[in-house]
Amino acid sequence: MAETAEGRAPRAGSGPLGVNGGAPGAGERSGAADGVPGAGKPPGEGVPSERGGPSWQGATGGDTAGGEAALRLAYERGLTGGVLGDLGVLGPGSGSIAGWDERLARVALTRVADPGDAVMGRAVRERGAREALRAARDGHALPGATPRRTENYAIKAARMDPLADLAAAHRAGGRFVCPGDGDWPGQLDDLGDERPYGLWVRGRPSLRLWALRSVAVVGARACTDYGAHMAARLGAGLAAAGWVVVSGAAYGVDGAVHRGALAAGGATIGVVASGVDVPYPRGNAELIGHIAERGLLIGELPPGDHPTRIRFVLRNRVIAALTRGTVVVEARYRSGSLITARRAARLGRVTMGVPGPCTSGLSEGVHELLRGDAVVVTDAAEVIEMVGSIGADLAPDRRGPVLPRDLLHPATARVLDALPGRGDAADEDIAHAAGATRADTLGRLHELQALGFVERDSGRWKLVRTARDGPPPRVR
Repeated sequence: MAETAEGRAPRAGSGPLGVNGGAPGAGERSGAADGVPGAGKPPGEGVPSERGGPSWQGATGGDTAGGEAALRLAYERGLTGGVLGDLGVLGPGSGSIAGWDERLARVALTRVADPGDAVMGRAVRERGAREALRAARDGHALPGATPRRTENYAIKAARMDPLADLAAAHRAGGRFVCPGDGDWPGQLDDLGDERPYGLWVRGRPSLRLWALRSVAVVGARACTDYGAHMAARLGAGLAAAGWVVVSGAAYGVDGAVHRGALAAGGATIGVVASGVDVPYPRGNAELIGHIAERGLLIGELPPGDHPTRIRFVLRNRVIAALTRGTVVVEARYRSGSLITARRAARLGRVTMGVPGPCTSGLSEGVHELLRGDAVVVTDAAEVIEMVGSIGADLAPDRRGPVLPRDLLHPATARVLDALPGRGDAADEDIAHAAGATRADTLGRLHELQALGFVERDSGRWKLVRTARDGPPPRVR
């Protein structure tokens, strides 16, 4: 838990990078030398709400220290008893939160370093977020950083303002979750030095609990009708079975699977490559709004940031690590969906693919996956069998219909098979073909006659023609 005393507002002077362990106190000016630039100056007006959730209304006018204190107190109340506590998903004592200094440093890092930056990730692991941020701001080279990267860090750090970002996220209905919070999904730690510094989250449910029982469904943006149908079917089926459906909120397969889950009244998480307040693609703005309202929308980039090609690629590692398995529905050889699936496989997650026509270029990537270690799946039950509990979530056995002749005694079935496909035969010839005695064969023939398989005409036996179980009837 961050330091507070009986719910009182935290003491001003506890910023993330201050030399004395805190941001400037009331009446002092916040500067880059002692803390994050812009700390103590979140935009807007208002005071923390008594209601749950990230409940600040912005800063408190010109009182920079009071604005930070209000924001900090609202965050502590929100993460321990608001968004999560109100929904009853956190028990007593389970709403731990990261320290305020740690949170501000990680918020700043989402501005300073790109998602998945292993150089910065290593520095955070070895030095901690605050020291890594300080070094980047001061232009000190981190282990493995080139001079150009070091310069880029310093340029971006000069403009960071974590309090403003936290306030902007709130205005969009969001919050920032980071390692140390009780709501942090621990499986993301499998990414090692590429682990997110934190995640911006829109939506009320618990990210950690939802992610525990989640499956990713990804695929082509320019999918076929078949791909859209299969994605929607998987989304609805998984959601109806109580699984959380994760995808990228893009066009094509992503949008179809989200819509399928929402239509079934289920849970879905959209992982975006932009700020959670920036709906992208624009054509999916309404869908993204529904996801944030009824599910969760998460991303690594701070408020206001827009996606780039490389950010889409980096976003895929979060989808792969967050979920128990990844299903690919239609993908070309160079599809980003294959990056997600291969990353999931390297992380020890289950990779699955929905096969398509062998002549379809949009299924060529999926088929290449299936030639490797990926598993063929055709519906939600088969997906759940792969990611669910061993022995408890088995898909039903799939087999064709049971035909009447399948129920015959083996000896009777041999007699039936001994009859000629066309024409008729004497009982002696049938007995010889079946390898049985004439008396036994005659008894079996009368049984088959009673069951409607054969008929007797002038002392000879022949098959009764049926459209389903036998040769086609002869034209007379």
